[in-house]
Amino acid sequence: MTSLYPAIYAVLISFALSVILCYVLIPFLRRLKLGQNVRDDGPQSHLKKAGTPSMGGIMIVISFAVACCFFHKDVRTLGVILFVALAFALLGFWDDYIKVVKKRSLGLRAYQKMLGQIIIAGVTVALLYLNNDAFFGGTITQIVVPFTDKVWDMGWLYAPFTFIVIIGTVNSSNLTDGLDGLDSGVTVLMTTFFLFIALAANQSLTPYAGALIGSLLGFLLFNSHPARVMMGDTGSLALGGIIAIIAVLLRMPLFILIVGFAYVAECLSVILQVGFFKLTKKRIFKMAPIHHSFELSGWSETRVVALFYIVTAMLCLIGYLGYKA
Repeated sequence: MTSLYPAIYAVLISFALSVILCYVLIPFLRRLKLGQNVRDDGPQSHLKKAGTPSMGGIMIVISFAVACCFFHKDVRTLGVILFVALAFALLGFWDDYIKVVKKRSLGLRAYQKMLGQIIIAGVTVALLYLNNDAFFGGTITQIVVPFTDKVWDMGWLYAPFTFIVIIGTVNSSNLTDGLDGLDSGVTVLMTTFFLFIALAANQSLTPYAGALIGSLLGFLLFNSHPARVMMGDTGSLALGGIIAIIAVLLRMPLFILIVGFAYVAECLSVILQVGFFKLTKKRIFKMAPIHHSFELSGWSETRVVALFYIVTAMLCLIGYLGYKA
């Protein structure tokens, strides 16, 4: 149990910081009128959320970073994780700033947002290779295959695969952030899964998982329905990046497909909707991402969020069964 103590301390510290920051910064964001913009073509129940303070991801990232600095066990691991968290948070902040301050509802143009993600993901992959011996003991290209006791040596495919994992997870988290408490709650469950895996596979990573869990739990006190603050892209992009880099450092990116099925479903629903509409001028879902389709089918927001929580919790248990190391 001793090995779990740093993670527990990280949870407690980041939780306390997150709660304090929310108390202090939410009124400040409200005074600055940094409110959420709501799509007119979405569920009508969301129109009342217009003006809810956004950019709440600032509180998540600061509390996460501070707790990581207290309990990290290796400065190089700390460096790469904080680079991912802060770089994606800054990209998201830029996007949020354009939306809520410049009043351009779509934020960054698609090519600008993607270019930023490509640069951050590319630098991250380069950092992983440069620190191969420290992070992977010289075997960077090996990843764990779920439900087997084998590892897969991807060879030259590892770099493009990891690049895609990072960008895919970041964008999927971004799409999941559409309902009160949805992205934050789902990510808490996924991170808890990786925390318990890290206890067995790489205990130096447990404080980072603990720090993210605590910061999100503190944020959820203010982000659960009815939300007093939204995380914005500042938070959702950072969350996707942190989950991705923890999974990669554990050699378990394939497990994101299982425990992060909520992320996957949100992303696939958008891809299928856009692709099908371009081909046929018809829609598969009432609205994408898919959580909005549930709402337009008559489900309450809290019921949709509960469904995503339950499915994610069950898949985390299944994912744990799939870890054979």
